[in-house]
Amino acid sequence: MLNKYARAFFSAIFRPIAQLLLRLGISPDVVTIVGTVGVAFGALWFYPRGDFLVGTLFITVFVFSDMLDGNMARLSGRSSTWGAYLDSTLDRFGDAAVFGGLAIWFFTGGEDLLMAYLALACLVLGSLVSYARARAKGLGMRADVGIAERADRLVSTLVTTGLVGLGLPQVVLTVVLAVLAVASAGTILQRMLLVRRQALASSPQA
Repeated sequence: MLNKYARAFFSAIFRPIAQLLLRLGISPDVVTIVGTVGVAFGALWFYPRGDFLVGTLFITVFVFSDMLDGNMARLSGRSSTWGAYLDSTLDRFGDAAVFGGLAIWFFTGGEDLLMAYLALACLVLGSLVSYARARAKGLGMRADVGIAERADRLVSTLVTTGLVGLGLPQVVLTVVLAVLAVASAGTILQRMLLVRRQALASSPQA
């Protein structure tokens, strides 16, 4: 949902930066890689230490590279299958780092097993949401339905984690992670049912 409404807005904001980077000879792939490294470093360095506010601010700076690299690719006319593959693959890596960092903290210093398991559930189910769509596309079908797309999961988690770092009760993050886990599971089911309908419709009738 957030992808649909926010991408055009942020693309317009980042357009001047994208143009500047292209003039400096920086490629979209470099921005993709640097962005992922930044997100992963922030999530795996700050979150396991319990530094939720600083970690979230650090991660957010690099998260925007996801829109910046796409903007650069379109402006330069260098959109490619490789670029799309690289971006999609590294997105999964960054997402795993965010939820993994939270899980590490709650398994160790945070000492909250429920939160740790919820973070792990969001990590695993989020990966399955993406896989369900990618696998369907690979089979020539669509699976672009669901209420828990990547942007929804990531923004909800980062905003809530940052607010917890500012003093918001931790139970709010517990609720958010639980809702995201359930929504992710529901999205997987939605996508499986959609693919099943397409598969049955395309099967030869007896």
